[in-house]
Amino acid sequence: MSEPVAEEYRKDLSTRHINMIAIGGAIGVGLFLGSGKALNQVGPGLILIYAVAGLMIFFVMRALGELLMYRPVSGSFAEYAGEFVGPWARFATGWGYWLVWIVTGMAEITAVGEYFQFWFPHVPQWIPALGALIVLSGVNLIAVKLFGEFEFWFALVKVVAIVGLIVLAAAILAFGFSDVGDTAAVSNLWAHGGMFPTGSTQALLAFQIVMFAFIGVEMVGQTASESANPQKVLPRAVNSIMWRILIFYVGALAALCALVPWNQFPADGSPFVHAFTLIGIPAAAGVVNFVVTTAALSSCNSGIYSTGRMLRTLSEDGQAPRAVSKLSSRAVPARAIAVTFVAMLIGVVLNYFVPEQAFTYITSASTVGAIFTWGMILIAHLGYRRKVATGTLPEGTFRMPLAPYSNYVVLAFLALVVVLLAFDAETRIALYITPVLAVAMVVGYLATRNKQQSPAPAEQPTK
Repeated sequence: MSEPVAEEYRKDLSTRHINMIAIGGAIGVGLFLGSGKALNQVGPGLILIYAVAGLMIFFVMRALGELLMYRPVSGSFAEYAGEFVGPWARFATGWGYWLVWIVTGMAEITAVGEYFQFWFPHVPQWIPALGALIVLSGVNLIAVKLFGEFEFWFALVKVVAIVGLIVLAAAILAFGFSDVGDTAAVSNLWAHGGMFPTGSTQALLAFQIVMFAFIGVEMVGQTASESANPQKVLPRAVNSIMWRILIFYVGALAALCALVPWNQFPADGSPFVHAFTLIGIPAAAGVVNFVVTTAALSSCNSGIYSTGRMLRTLSEDGQAPRAVSKLSSRAVPARAIAVTFVAMLIGVVLNYFVPEQAFTYITSASTVGAIFTWGMILIAHLGYRRKVATGTLPEGTFRMPLAPYSNYVVLAFLALVVVLLAFDAETRIALYITPVLAVAMVVGYLATRNKQQSPAPAEQPTK
């Protein structure tokens, strides 16, 4: 018997929504703020590190894209992990990804609270953090189309800021106006100690910072069941990931380093603020603060969307309480979003009691969780390709380049990033937390194993 119409998602995300969600997922707060610390640590060679990491992420997304074309479903990579790896993989991937976005959402509302203090220094940071969480949860509860609209405009703000920087940098290099005109030069990329002036070790350690900036790029896979035309829109969005990384990360960092020598950027500030201030743009700090606030709101908005859909998928599979699987009259997983809201309130509580340490406390597991998700996408894709090779499944038209060799290369790269986490005191805590989470996953899986279902693959779309 078919599922009632009320329990089906509505396909209200248009092409422009999906494209901007893909862009927004590829541009995070890490670029606007975290790149300052990374530039100080590595030098201009950070541009190449972002390019290498971006290539790895592109392969991950192509693997996900091939799976999406095989069967576009809500739950995305958790469903593929269950089908091609095993029920335990569905449980671990689903709950692991839910946890990644819960802690990332906590981190982002913490960031919103901190950024608001730029304009309202006497307002406790927990107040704007709570306000942001309430507003964005409300947006997600109303309709998926409204979520798409918010993400469209959030992403547009980030795009305009980066494109504006690149255009300004090109104009200054060509015509020499502004206060940095005399010192701006393409040779700044190598003239101050070379591309890697601090050595290869520091360059390797920067990969962990860079990979954190890409968390969220896989979220486009979550939109598959609510896209009006997934067979056409999703391959285009996935294919565009590489050039978006080249423009928004490599292009932006190349522009920054050409405008200002790398050793003049402050390690504890935004390189965008520093560059815009030197160029002579009025209220540069306020402009960039608005952009990073928008980036944080975008990430939190995406987190609420992703966790709601993933929790509902887990519920339908018998791996979460059945009650949270019900959709509202507006075809959104309202109960799952409500659970997400309550979980993210922990971030508000941390902002109230430990505002100075909140960001560090609640981001320690995000990178490892994201790497696990990306790794599981690659492993599930290997399982899919094996079934295609034996004739069990038909060959698709959207192939991952160089598979399966590219799968193994990217998996080795992700393993290297995990190892590198151990060499930094700030990220090492993630490795301490990981075994605890692994034990919790095993206990949770064993507790729900008898209730789990293995849903049949969805009907294949007509071609």
